[in-house]
Amino acid sequence: MKKTISLAVGCCILLACNNTPSNPAATQPKDSMSTAKQTEPPQSEFADARYSEMGKKGLEQLSAGDINSWIDGYADNAVYRWSSGDSLVGKTAIADYWKERRGKIIDSLQFSNDIWLPIKVNRPQKGPDVPGIWLLGWYQVNVKYKNGKKLQFWVHNDLHYDKNDKIDIAIQYIDRAPINKALGH
Repeated sequence: MKKTISLAVGCCILLACNNTPSNPAATQPKDSMSTAKQTEPPQSEFADARYSEMGKKGLEQLSAGDINSWIDGYADNAVYRWSSGDSLVGKTAIADYWKERRGKIIDSLQFSNDIWLPIKVNRPQKGPDVPGIWLLGWYQVNVKYKNGKKLQFWVHNDLHYDKNDKIDIAIQYIDRAPINKALGH
């Protein structure tokens, strides 16, 4: 028994003293990369939280019917797209659409339960991705139309900001069928 304990203690001491790995690369963290790759920014990363505040402010302006202030956040060459494939091109066309909508069709518009995610895309993954700052937003819409109909639904927006922090691409994912039904279209 004494021999077994002595042998076990000896093995432990031997193993404890011989802690130099035979493969020095094994001590490197698994996610370590070459020096060249370490200086390259990630494909995407979180952007400044101020973009979330810009998104919230835009919803407040749209809710209040202040289209002139809301449209100030857009670039002159902005494109506004819906998931249905419809689109508007240019700040003037976007402003005209929303002034018509808020003035003649929508009586009240409220947004709630909003979630914002500002992202900086450093390198597109593939396809038509656009690098730069994107603000992803999800929120619930409560709308009352001038014809008395009311709807509640969810919307997802992707907003891309140009170098002047103006929205140059807006993509809205929405099911327009209930809206068209409420409006008798």
